[in-house]
Amino acid sequence: MRSTPREKGSSITRVLEIIEAVASAAEPLTPSALADKLDIPKPSAHRLVQTLEKEGFLQFGLKGGLLPGDRLHATAVNILGSGRHKALRQAILRQLSDEIGETCGLSVPDGLDMLYFDRVQTNWPLQINLPIGSHTPLWCTASGKLYLASLPDDQLERILPRLPIRQMARNTVTDLSALRDDLVRIREEDLATDSEEFIDGMVACAVPVRDARGELSACLFTHAPVIRCSMESLLSFVPRLRAAAKELEAIVSG
Repeated sequence: MRSTPREKGSSITRVLEIIEAVASAAEPLTPSALADKLDIPKPSAHRLVQTLEKEGFLQFGLKGGLLPGDRLHATAVNILGSGRHKALRQAILRQLSDEIGETCGLSVPDGLDMLYFDRVQTNWPLQINLPIGSHTPLWCTASGKLYLASLPDDQLERILPRLPIRQMARNTVTDLSALRDDLVRIREEDLATDSEEFIDGMVACAVPVRDARGELSACLFTHAPVIRCSMESLLSFVPRLRAAAKELEAIVSG
């Protein structure tokens, strides 16, 4: 009796399990560790990993562990952007933006950048235009620093020295020691700020949106030109941002 359909189905399941394991692993897994974790024969695991790497869904890190590749990152962002909850997510962002009077949006980590995948723009004549799809630095943006602060210490210490840190605006923190201190504060407060660190004349703050496991899945941010809104004024909106983040968490987990 032929068993080709079952073998094909098993192979597809294994590919999906590999992608899921790599995406959710706290530390990069080697192909052998992945095979053990998923109870897949090592030759099969290596073969599937090689195919996924060739196609751009996985990539090898500096120490030989597996990381999500560019195509997997792009797929994840597309799922977030076109998911069944898009209309409700946009409604939450629109209500938040209308209440505080400033641009609000969501960003997700994408390699050594943050990627804007959803936003609602204000109607003020004076505004900062960072459209959906924009990539912004980790070390000098509210969302980027919030993401860095969410990382385990060992992972953070591997990333920080490799960031292409440079002066972006008048208040950009370029000293690693000072940046570490800022990240400690962000962890304690569960809140990140950008006071003219990324763009001169712009202030921003961000709060986390967490998944069902309590891990950061996105950053909810707002930003404004300082000529209209001071950092102190922006921070007065934080309770409303946190409430909106809880609403977003409910639909992400639902």
